[in-house]
Amino acid sequence: MPIHLNDLSFAFDPQGPALLSDITLGISAPRVGIVGRNGSGKSTLLRLIAGDLSPTRGTITVDGRVARLRQDLLQAEDLTVAGLLGIDGKIAALAAIETGSLDQHHYDTLGDDWDVESRAEAVLARRVPSLALDGALHRPTSTLSGGELVQLGLAALELEGAAVALLDEPTNNLDRRSRETLYAAVASWPGQVVVVSHDVALLDRMDAIVELHGGVARVFGGNFTDYRAQLAVEAAAAAQSVRAAHQKVRAEQRERDHVQTAMARREQQGKKAAREKRAPGIILNTWKDRSQKSRGAEQIRAAEKVEAARERLAEAESLVRDDASIRIPLVDPGQARGRRLVELRDADRTLVMQGGDRWALVGDNGVGKTTLLRGLTPFTPRVGHLDQRLDLPPGTVLDVVRGSAPDRPAHDTHALLARFLLRGEVVHRHVDSLSGGERFRVALARILLADPPPELIVLDEPTNNLDLDSIDQLVDALTAYRGALLVVSHDQSLLDRLGLDRVVELTREGTLVG
Repeated sequence: MPIHLNDLSFAFDPQGPALLSDITLGISAPRVGIVGRNGSGKSTLLRLIAGDLSPTRGTITVDGRVARLRQDLLQAEDLTVAGLLGIDGKIAALAAIETGSLDQHHYDTLGDDWDVESRAEAVLARRVPSLALDGALHRPTSTLSGGELVQLGLAALELEGAAVALLDEPTNNLDRRSRETLYAAVASWPGQVVVVSHDVALLDRMDAIVELHGGVARVFGGNFTDYRAQLAVEAAAAAQSVRAAHQKVRAEQRERDHVQTAMARREQQGKKAAREKRAPGIILNTWKDRSQKSRGAEQIRAAEKVEAARERLAEAESLVRDDASIRIPLVDPGQARGRRLVELRDADRTLVMQGGDRWALVGDNGVGKTTLLRGLTPFTPRVGHLDQRLDLPPGTVLDVVRGSAPDRPAHDTHALLARFLLRGEVVHRHVDSLSGGERFRVALARILLADPPPELIVLDEPTNNLDLDSIDQLVDALTAYRGALLVVSHDQSLLDRLGLDRVVELTREGTLVG
């Protein structure tokens, strides 16, 4: 196995609960996706495989050198190509030696890597053809596109001699073209790739999926779609087991009640026989003693059967996943279709969004999509904004959500928040103390439960920091919304699920197409 975990457990606090528990599995597929909720330990598992963290218990063995793709590729603008490849020091030392330097520091820096420049150029020619030019190693990375930076990042791993490439949310902040470049680079990687991602298009290019859930890990063969299909089969089987176990409990309870009724009837008959003295006293006492022992044994057997049925029910219920879905009531802003809500403009044309329209705004990074959104002047004050920062006003969950519908009775707000999986003490917690998933649901509830509801919801890269469960919840929420949508996203899977009427592209020339 290229990667093998043996009885692996990990906790950031040795005295606290384990984030990962007793994991034993082998990861051998060429392309592997790691999935799970935010906070389930996905990035931690990558750090353990990379050797940046040590297990609390157990071992990890990896066949070959491991390297991780930089997560700040798009921010690495103050480097040269050689710097991003991690060889700028060696290139500088080689250049100094070639010009006659005898400084020992240069020889120590270069070591035995005398062919570093030719090796780097060969990797660039294969990985980043656009950089297969003389002098490319000295080119500033600020002049490269997002796709070239992605290719360059993987070239750096190859130059390190990595057999296993680790990628943690590699498509975050990448535009559509750069994502396609990454997909192709992952497909052509000669060794093993292990990816943590919520990008369904990338996960559907995997050969296996490792799921982290409740501190344990499972390996599923096939891509993400295959994994979800397997979960659906398991969920249906688990639900059927629970139904059957419930029926068994009820049947055993009815049988226990029948036994108790029958025993009570026999006891009354015995008392009547004693009163009427149908048999000698010694015989009646013998019958009474035998009857009591028999009744006790029957009661114990009946109670044991009920308890056994309840244990089987508890076991069946433990196999039901707690991946709860939000259940949002239909949100209709009462906007007549055809009313003008907002205009998107370039130098030559104006596109008018009307009530009920569902549009996507796409385009490469840096073309000005967010700037265009900020400059919008809606013709309605009823606009809800949801972006990746999930900004919320201060206060408790209840206070924040009631702020958008102050006239709604508190008990009604409680009931509606429960549909967003915000129940019990959570609604009285300050929003700053919430988990990422809870904060996301509060941001959604604040928009969708507003009174009156928004006529237009604007979403700017809403899925960048969401796990797959939260993305599903976002889709559920927007499906229950009958107003207009304007969404900026590079997540094609999300756009495909939103039932869009129109996709508008903002080009590098600043024109709107579509």
